[in-house]
Amino acid sequence: MTFSVAIIGRPNVGKSTLFNRLAGRKLALVDDTPGVTRDRRPGEARLVDLKFGIIDTAGLEESGPDTLEGRMRAQTEAAIDEADLSLFLIDAKMGLTPADETLATILRKRGKPVVLVANKAEARGSEASLLDAFRLGLGEPCPISAEHGEGMLDLRDAIVAAIGEELALPIEDEEAETDVAVSDEGEDAGDDYDESKPLRVAIVGRPNAGKSTLINRFLGEERLLTGPEAGITRDSISVEWEWRGRRIKMFDTAGLRRKARVQEKIEKLSVADALRAIRFAEVVVIVLDADVPYEKQDLQIADLVIREGRAPVIVFNKWDRIEDRQQVLADLREKTERLLPQVRGIRAVPVSGLTGTGLDKMMQGVVDTHRVWNRRIPTAKLNRWLESMQVQHPPPAVSGRRIRLKYMTQIKARPPGFVISCSRPEALPASYTRYLTNGLREDFDLPGVPVRVSYRKGDNPYAPRKKRR
Repeated sequence: MTFSVAIIGRPNVGKSTLFNRLAGRKLALVDDTPGVTRDRRPGEARLVDLKFGIIDTAGLEESGPDTLEGRMRAQTEAAIDEADLSLFLIDAKMGLTPADETLATILRKRGKPVVLVANKAEARGSEASLLDAFRLGLGEPCPISAEHGEGMLDLRDAIVAAIGEELALPIEDEEAETDVAVSDEGEDAGDDYDESKPLRVAIVGRPNAGKSTLINRFLGEERLLTGPEAGITRDSISVEWEWRGRRIKMFDTAGLRRKARVQEKIEKLSVADALRAIRFAEVVVIVLDADVPYEKQDLQIADLVIREGRAPVIVFNKWDRIEDRQQVLADLREKTERLLPQVRGIRAVPVSGLTGTGLDKMMQGVVDTHRVWNRRIPTAKLNRWLESMQVQHPPPAVSGRRIRLKYMTQIKARPPGFVISCSRPEALPASYTRYLTNGLREDFDLPGVPVRVSYRKGDNPYAPRKKRR
């Protein structure tokens, strides 16, 4: 990416729709309700032969700095300062408003290149709005339809004219990108643990648990929108940084409430985006409020993460509010072992996103859990272990016939998955599977991650075979 572009405009002019159009994927939440976008969302865009970074922003509104709208405005202004070019969207269907004129004044004062874009230009009567847009003092408007993809070639030409061909179409950078792509194809995409790869971490939890505050403390800046209101975050926003030389890609997600309470369409979209972030993450940090931990919704979120096969880490946030910390911590760890037996040994760390206490311990727990999640065990060791486990506690005899466990191997990692060749897998009780699973955790050091054990029935050598033709 050679340059960055911020999409600016008042609420409900189609900024997120244009963002998705340029990104080529439906990354940002889109709805007819004004003010869906709140945080600034970065992405990678491609427009014909142009490749650049793009930033979706919240709609600018006139409001005080202490209000939610005021904090959203500060995020948008930070995106304008960060970007090399601004795409100023107006609604060609509705026409100019006083808010558009205020935004035009702000952009002119910044002194950076601006492309005036008239969205929804496919509507009837939009020609009058295009003529009226000249009085903003930002040049000729570029008519487009972000929803239908019309006018994209004209937008490409307007961007090149505003930022210059040298920055928009650098020849040297394109050759460098080609070299990187060729070298990546020669790499062996193995399953071994590689510390050079970025670690994808998703932060999940109930609303107002302090997820965005936690990420801001890691970054050392107010990158994500925070406040006392519950449910501020809607989009799953990704941020990148380094911890002790390790690249981290962290996803902030919307708070997950009970399904029965999710009624509004926007919240349903936010929850779906959060669930998508969980599926694509490697480690999922489950943030609990230390004042009211382990509510029913917290356990349901943890169970969801485990069923998805992600590597979970428990975090007790707002630890600065706790007075008798030793007693509370002992109680929380006892509850963790008792309420989450399916991931025995899960790492639970008390932190404070407000003061920064415990963040290094949390990240160390994330890295350690990720390493366990990627662990592989040799087949020879597994079969010796399986034989000793059967000697200590043989499988039960069902209907007078002993169940035989013949062979065991690990078929996958991330999370560790094992398959056992068994004479009658349908008759093996679930209690024996738990016995084997707990033994794997203890003997091969697999704490705090999902361990999956499945069975496969071996071929009967005495069964009649089909005659060969």
